[in-house]
Amino acid sequence: MEGRARDLSRCSERMPYRHDVFLSYRRDPLLALQKTAEKLKETAANVQKLGEVPDAIEAVKTALDQPKATPPQTSGGAMEYGERELKRDCEGPDVAELQLRLAGFRGTLPDGEFGPGTERQVMNFQRDYMKLAQPSGRADAATLRAIDKFADDYPIDFGKLKCPCGECAGFGAGKDRGAYLAGHPKDEAHHLYEYPGMHRMLLWAVRGVFFYMPEHRFTVNSGYRCSADNAKNDRTTTNHYGKAIDIDIVLTARECNVDDKRKCEAARGRIVATADAQVGWGAPNRKALEPPDIAPTWVHYDVRCYEPKYLADALFCTSLAALDNRKPIRF
Repeated sequence: MEGRARDLSRCSERMPYRHDVFLSYRRDPLLALQKTAEKLKETAANVQKLGEVPDAIEAVKTALDQPKATPPQTSGGAMEYGERELKRDCEGPDVAELQLRLAGFRGTLPDGEFGPGTERQVMNFQRDYMKLAQPSGRADAATLRAIDKFADDYPIDFGKLKCPCGECAGFGAGKDRGAYLAGHPKDEAHHLYEYPGMHRMLLWAVRGVFFYMPEHRFTVNSGYRCSADNAKNDRTTTNHYGKAIDIDIVLTARECNVDDKRKCEAARGRIVATADAQVGWGAPNRKALEPPDIAPTWVHYDVRCYEPKYLADALFCTSLAALDNRKPIRF
């Protein structure tokens, strides 16, 4: 026994602890894993020579020899949407995509940081759409698949969103980036830039409207309206340069204008409650609804209060496929 103990002691001496090596491994985690695997295999071989649990040791060696799968990543090294479960303290573009897709379920900034606001979004979606009695607030694979189904349940007709001017291709000409109406510098409400499509977060929020109010049949009155369309109709507003949509509630044959106003006002209240939208444009970085004195018989929904980084060109789309941005769920 004493001889065997000395042999085991010599095995352990082959893996001395060195602080400088430890620090280098912290800087390169992959190198640390490779070195640790090599040491474990070497030690396993030495222990096996002593006749210690050969079957278990062989299993360890076999496991260490197996190739390790590396999840696909974006060019910047960040995880893609659909590659991992998203929960508290996760960060990255996949979190921003989740926040955008759940814009109609309370909603938060698409800043890529999974905090209490994002957790609330997920829980509301799980409770209201998925009908879970105990929502977890974690966007697991089942939740991401349910979000895809939610998109399928509430498609958006891009034919009705296209600009009616007859001059642009349907979503403006990309003109006047950084230009503003005279007297309104850096004011997004008067930004003359024709954004390259409709804002994705806005359209996902509209899906939330359709979901939460199944008692109504909605139509799109107005989507994109470019500067050429403004000129034809003597308008100066720039909200519909990709940042706004007007929807209306279809009335029955016996209903009148008074009923239309009442239903639109009630719809605004529901949107405030379910999507954290505001009536008017007082708060920054929140979805906004025109007040009833401006839009009495329709619902105007926009994202003009957001900072420029949340209005980047990449957040705009011109097709249903680009809006959905469907990704495989790989975990």
